Amino acid sequence: MKGRYINIPVASGEQFQAYLAISVDGRGPGLVLCQEIFGVNQTMREVADLLAEEGYTVLVPDLYWRQERGIELGYTEADFPRALALYEGFDEGLGVEDIQASIRALKGLDECTGAGIGVVGYCLGGKLAYLAGCRLPEVACAVGYYGVGIEHALAEAENLQGRLVLHLAELDAFCPANARAAIVEGLGRMAGVELYVYPGVDHAFARPQGDHFNKSAALLAHERTIAALRRAIGPDYNLSALWEEHIRHEFDTRDVPATMATMVAEPYVNHIPTMTGGVGYRDLSRFYRYHFVHNNPKDMELTPISRTVGASQVVDEFIMSFTHDCEIDWLLPGVAPTGKRVEIPMLGVVKFRGPKLYHEHIYWDQASVLVQIGLLDPAGLPVAGRETAQKLLDESLPSNTLMPSWASSADKPR
Repeated sequence: MKGRYINIPVASGEQFQAYLAISVDGRGPGLVLCQEIFGVNQTMREVADLLAEEGYTVLVPDLYWRQERGIELGYTEADFPRALALYEGFDEGLGVEDIQASIRALKGLDECTGAGIGVVGYCLGGKLAYLAGCRLPEVACAVGYYGVGIEHALAEAENLQGRLVLHLAELDAFCPANARAAIVEGLGRMAGVELYVYPGVDHAFARPQGDHFNKSAALLAHERTIAALRRAIGPDYNLSALWEEHIRHEFDTRDVPATMATMVAEPYVNHIPTMTGGVGYRDLSRFYRYHFVHNNPKDMELTPISRTVGASQVVDEFIMSFTHDCEIDWLLPGVAPTGKRVEIPMLGVVKFRGPKLYHEHIYWDQASVLVQIGLLDPAGLPVAGRETAQKLLDESLPSNTLMPSWASSADKPR
């Protein structure tokens, strides 16, 4: 647990507890995170800590306090009946009032910046996030993950003032096909509303270690959530500049500690064709120190082609060129220097958490590299060498030179 608990006052003079996770920046836009039916348990605290890494100051209110304080249930068969009973006895109207009290508390914290507040919720919290977006004008962005019962409150959407994002699971028995259809029909044409249905996944697909966890769907939903929050309440990070700083330490200063300082506490790098890199600070630092930063040819050069900057990631297209005058562990592991000149198009997908780099996925055509250093004979194979980089720089160069059938279509109707 990285955060702490604080007390939230309500109009009656009573108080309830909420878990507070402070932005990685020390101050950040405020988020209220609404619990599943299992209370403010370890999973909810970990989600809050993750969102704090993204730059937000996050408050997770104990929304069950009126029934029983401090509920922390697990996901076992023994805990589910208790969670269901609490859910069935829950008053949504009072829950929204408690969210409003949490918003007031957030705004009073020095660690919270900006006028707009976001509300994110899961399961029970997914519907509460929706209702908060409809009922509370200070909610600039509401995000609901597999909210239960939203289809019964669609009329409230006419009061939406901020953005709304709903993540729906195709196989969710708590929000079956007819309910999803009603939600899409009722909300899909509204400005500022984003609806996403994730095929082949079930309720709680974004809960790590859960029975229905689906990593690809969870990552995509998280990216969409962060993109919506960034647009509505910030924070605004210059990801391009942060990426440039990381590259500078990799290739110019060749400073491993400075390179690692641009990354989250437990980052990872994956060079897809050779499966080189590292997961976690310890292995990645070792990889950078002994197999990457000090393991590149001195004339290695990166020529930028294009860059796409999103809310939480950068996609870089570039050409890497070098003389193969040393063994390059990460690119050509185990291959002795050939002295050959190499030029290869590359693509990097670089993910950030807040102001820190989280991961790199780097792609290139390894066959083209092997052709250029003489380890692969391209004769009769649909592969090319340096031409792939040259054509990326000059699109007027011939296309389809590897297609034997290309000439046969020259005189055919177009």
